[in-house]
Amino acid sequence: MASLEGARERRVATGGVELCVVELGDAAAPTVVLVHGYPDSKEVWSKVAVRLAGRFHVVLYDVRGHGRSTAPQPLRGGFTLEKLTDDFLAVADAVSPDRPVHLVGHDWGSVQSWEFVTVPRTEGRIASFTSISGPSLDHFAHWIDRRLKRPTPRRVGQLLGQGARSWYVYALHTPVLPELAWRGPLGRRWPKFLERVEQIPGDDYPTPSLPQDAAHGVWLYRDNVRRRLGRPRPDAYARVPVQLITPLGDAFLSARLYDDLERWAPRLTRRTLPAKHWIPRTRPDQLCAWIEEFVTGVEGGRATPQEATGRHADRFGGQLVLVTGAGSGIGRATALAFAEAGARVIAVDRDAETAARTAEMARAIGAPGAWAKTVDVSDEQAMERLAEEVATEHGVVDVLVNNAGIGLSGSFFDTTTDDWREVLGINLWGVIHGCRLFGRQMAERGQGGQIVNIASAAAYQPSKVLSAYGTTKAAVLMLSECLRAELAGRGIGVTAVCPGLVNTNIASTAHFAGVDAEEEKRRRKRTARLYGLRNYPPEKVADAILRAVVRNEAVVAVTPEARGARLLSRVMPRALRALARVEPPI
Repeated sequence: MASLEGARERRVATGGVELCVVELGDAAAPTVVLVHGYPDSKEVWSKVAVRLAGRFHVVLYDVRGHGRSTAPQPLRGGFTLEKLTDDFLAVADAVSPDRPVHLVGHDWGSVQSWEFVTVPRTEGRIASFTSISGPSLDHFAHWIDRRLKRPTPRRVGQLLGQGARSWYVYALHTPVLPELAWRGPLGRRWPKFLERVEQIPGDDYPTPSLPQDAAHGVWLYRDNVRRRLGRPRPDAYARVPVQLITPLGDAFLSARLYDDLERWAPRLTRRTLPAKHWIPRTRPDQLCAWIEEFVTGVEGGRATPQEATGRHADRFGGQLVLVTGAGSGIGRATALAFAEAGARVIAVDRDAETAARTAEMARAIGAPGAWAKTVDVSDEQAMERLAEEVATEHGVVDVLVNNAGIGLSGSFFDTTTDDWREVLGINLWGVIHGCRLFGRQMAERGQGGQIVNIASAAAYQPSKVLSAYGTTKAAVLMLSECLRAELAGRGIGVTAVCPGLVNTNIASTAHFAGVDAEEEKRRRKRTARLYGLRNYPPEKVADAILRAVVRNEAVVAVTPEARGARLLSRVMPRALRALARVEPPI
């Protein structure tokens, strides 16, 4: 729980109201102003504010009529965007008279902040703007107009979809009833609604003033929505760098609303997050990381602070990703793909030299941070130390990729108990250790995450020479399916990836049971040549992994043969069993 206790408080008079303003952090640092939405008060930002206060001068204020700020009299006409702009300027002049501020708005805080950054009279007072779940009413009106003037099936679908999501806007325009509802049953039940639907834990939010705040705040809609949608400004261009953070699970706003935003905000950085509407409460760590990176970039003179330009940069920029078995093959390709997307990468391998090389390559292609860790994933105590070190030095992992694995081929009776211990230790126990340790940290943080476990097509494609290897991979697949069901309620996705035949060094390092050293060397060489002839690159598997995380897919079969075998396992399992009896060409 994070509260605003101990924050410095002041009152700012403006336009017939008094605003309650609180400040945290060093007043000499760059100022970040957090503006709340509807039906919230400034406390919606408490988790974000205390995290940012270590680096910035953080300012929050209750919008007029909310929290501990007074309400205009009369309410009608007292919440226009023009008056809200006056309020913001009064706060900015009070807390940072000599330097422009960095603006962050959520919901209606973002809606009004779009007004602040697009009107001439605020020029020079705002350094940057981070918008979360709240479009400009002017941009929204133009978005509607373009789709009405040039309708296509897709555009009509977008209009109807957003129209359905905006049901509450129509309801709030109803006279008297919204106020009665908020001061009655809706106000009493709202905290439980947030806890059940948005997974917001009950702590210092929402505050006891919620019923009155919500009743006053309906005038935000009544004073502005119809008026601005009917006559949008044609010059609503953002004069500062803008960071757009879009929660993809937002029940109230479609991501399609921002399709044309570059037209209005030419210095635009896009971020996306698999979360619902109230991310200041549910995803404060990721939100703070993006705000800090963006503000620091602007302060450093970069007009558009986002440097990562790879695919999915909007999704993974600044996130912490840990990949085991990252010294080569699929692990290295995956670590580099996340690095190219702007993630911070921890490359784990039992070979210190190859792990260090992967981290070096990750930094070279754009990772804001990359570190190498030398660990044997089968060693429980070593993995426990790794999890503790990572949490202490870098924070909780956002994406975990359990990739480390070894190959083992041979008949069941030739496979020794030592062979079984080794392959189970790395291929299965390594995955279990990773899921248990890093997954628990994700769950305790309560801000979601993603676990990716690299299984194999051998998980569902039997083979007479892969009894041990196939057993470990089948176990990884089922573990992933069970964990996915268990962790879904915590916002943590679990994906099993079954690559198939991929051109990596696993064949040249695999152990062949029941043969002498010379024959094992020959089989390794033969198998590696076959994998080379197939020549499916690990980079394609890495692309599939990133895509799977974005989509939160359950099981991903990558290569055509892996997809074909999975289909056969479902519709023609007897054919797959017949193939299992074929002697492999090695």
